[in-house]
Amino acid sequence: MLSDFKDAFRRYNNAHVQLIIINVVIFLALGVLFVVATVSQTPIIFNAVYDQITLPSQLSEFLYKPWTLLTYGFAHHFHLPDQALGIPAQIGIGHILFNMLGFYWFGRVFVEFLGSDKLIAVYVLGALSGGLLYLLMYNTIPFFMSQPATLVGASAAVFAVMTAVATLLPDYTFYLLLIGPVKAKYIALFYIAISFLFSVGSNAGGELSHLGGALIGFVYIRRLQAGYNLGKWINVTLDWIKGLFSRRSRIKVTYRNQEYAGGYKRSAKTKDATNVSQDEIDAILDKISAGGYQSLTKDEKDKLFNASKRK
Repeated sequence: MLSDFKDAFRRYNNAHVQLIIINVVIFLALGVLFVVATVSQTPIIFNAVYDQITLPSQLSEFLYKPWTLLTYGFAHHFHLPDQALGIPAQIGIGHILFNMLGFYWFGRVFVEFLGSDKLIAVYVLGALSGGLLYLLMYNTIPFFMSQPATLVGASAAVFAVMTAVATLLPDYTFYLLLIGPVKAKYIALFYIAISFLFSVGSNAGGELSHLGGALIGFVYIRRLQAGYNLGKWINVTLDWIKGLFSRRSRIKVTYRNQEYAGGYKRSAKTKDATNVSQDEIDAILDKISAGGYQSLTKDEKDKLFNASKRK
């Protein structure tokens, strides 16, 4: 299993699977802690962790743990039993199951057309947008202010991805069990309408976050079509973080300015560009699939161009 997980994170254009794995691992880790806390009757153990990743509705509490604006989007519902009130233990199996199924279907289409980097950006933007709308409504509208709550779940991020696909490919058809072929735009409209109608119900905070996620998914695609990537800063930040943990080569590579070959001078860089291995070409093509041609460096573009002149 560990080998399978490592392989999933090595593959290009596989962000939808990677994000599902992250969500499931966090859910299982919380589940183990939940069982231990329930059996040992020490709720303080579970609550101490759970409270650090769920998003509170009160602004005064949120200011002490601002990271919850993102972390809530990677966790799912748990509720310890309350014997005094007769409330049994609640584990959000259905919560994570339907979130991840929806995310897999729409995420797979998203990466096929826009690549993994943009999927990660939309997921994060969806969580942030959903959380911000939730905080705004619960701290400005009296109806919501009278019922403090906490927010948890990837639903806002999933709604962002779903709406992004429906905006980019409104007529893309999904074949739903027991229903048949349904276009993406109708699936998105149905769930957005349901969330709006239930935004005054028992899960008002969750429904509001869905609407926030859907809004940013729509805006993201419209801005992308206009030539502006709203999520670029997310990818740049993640690349910087990855760079902190990546190994740096201790070998210093130097190039001679000129060298003679075939009776004329040419640079070492030009020579290397014409002798590109098939593995390098495959890696460059994978990168195009993941992030588009614009994601290539100048050197990679030169290698691809020179390789295309062979034969």
